[in-house]
Parts: sequence; structure tokens; C-alpha cells
Amino acid sequence: MLEGVARAFQANSVFRALCRPLSNTWVNLSGYRRLGLRYDDLLREETPIIQEAISRLNREEIDTRNYRHRRAFQLSLSHQELPSSQWTKPEDDIKYLQPLIEEVSQEYAERDAFNSMTSVRK
Repeated sequence: MLEGVARAFQANSVFRALCRPLSNTWVNLSGYRRLGLRYDDLLREETPIIQEAISRLNREEIDTRNYRHRRAFQLSLSHQELPSSQWTKPEDDIKYLQPLIEEVSQEYAERDAFNSMTSVRK
């Protein structure tokens, strides 16, 4: 039921126009772009779905993700931010992990559905 409501809100252009300034404000206040991170860098890695999605990234993306994490951690320890020229720009803040997470979630749901099937003998 909530998925239908969520889809209705997402499809409503007036609602999106009202929420866009709020979402931009939230992103700016969260500060992760000031540390050079992307949104998908903030996801918890403890869940099996996200671990599997991360393992499916190519080597270059894993290396850049690790570099962003280490740099952000070092900046956080020294209570500094990157110069504004090095902040993550909104157009660079792509959801590189989200498609893989959705793919893995679908696979897990399919596996669970397959494992819960019962056979009926006639």
C-alpha cells in the first residue's frame, strides 16, 4: 500500500517541485559533498545485499570508492573540509550502487520465492 502512495507522490510534478528545494537544502546541510563523497558512499555496508552489490562493482569504482572514504575519514579526523572547487558537484553525485542494489534485491526475492515453493503431489 505504501509503495502505491510513494509512486503517486513521485509521479506528481507539483509535489516534486515543492520538495526539490527541500531536498537540495538537506543535501547541502548533510555535508557529505563537502568531504568529496557521493550519496551511495553513505549506505551501510553491513547488509548482505549491499555487500553483494559492492562486490559486483568494477575494480576502478571500488578503488575510487575506497579513496573517497579514506579521504573523508582523514578530513573528518582533522576537522577540515575540501576546498569548494573539490566538493562533489550535484551532476557528479550519481547513484552508482543503486542499480546493483536493486538487482541483488530482486535476486534475493526470487531466491526466497523459489526456496519457499512447495510441491503438491496428486
